[in-house]
Amino acid sequence: MKGNAILWIVLGVAVVILVYATSVYNGLVKANEGVDAQWAQVESQYQRRFDLIPNLVSSVQGAMSQEQAVFTALAEARAKYAGARTPDDRAAMASSVESSFARLLAIMENYPQLKSIDTVQSLIAELAGTENRVAVERMRFNEMVRDYNVSVKTFPRSMFAGMFGFAPRAMFEAVPGAEEVPQVEL
Repeated sequence: MKGNAILWIVLGVAVVILVYATSVYNGLVKANEGVDAQWAQVESQYQRRFDLIPNLVSSVQGAMSQEQAVFTALAEARAKYAGARTPDDRAAMASSVESSFARLLAIMENYPQLKSIDTVQSLIAELAGTENRVAVERMRFNEMVRDYNVSVKTFPRSMFAGMFGFAPRAMFEAVPGAEEVPQVEL
């Protein structure tokens, strides 16, 4: 009788651990997929930005042929983003595009005649809206990564996370120097 009771207790504990491990695994999968889905939202906004940039460049380029270096840097940064494969690489390349784009906008502010061109005005408004969307999606991405990382790192989930191959994810971080105002030399 005593042997059966111990067997049932061990079996009950094993079932509880199995149910808990399944719950942890499913929760981690859901959180990981949420992070991936949120990164896709960030990339969607990047794509919107990159679709608008050639139109802005075309609208402005004719009036600003002397600023060819800025247009070239913007095109190169955009091409590098397209070639990046991982979220971390894409985030770094997106920051490079932002830096070039910031220089272009700073230059445009020094050419008042460009501000009066309707297509330039509407594209700048679209890009400003896109930049806001990108910022919101990045913030949401970082929030999801934070929640996922907390889930992966806290005990007892951390034990199961390691067994199941879940590791902390990297947050989006601006590239060094992004806090600097772009210098415009005319």
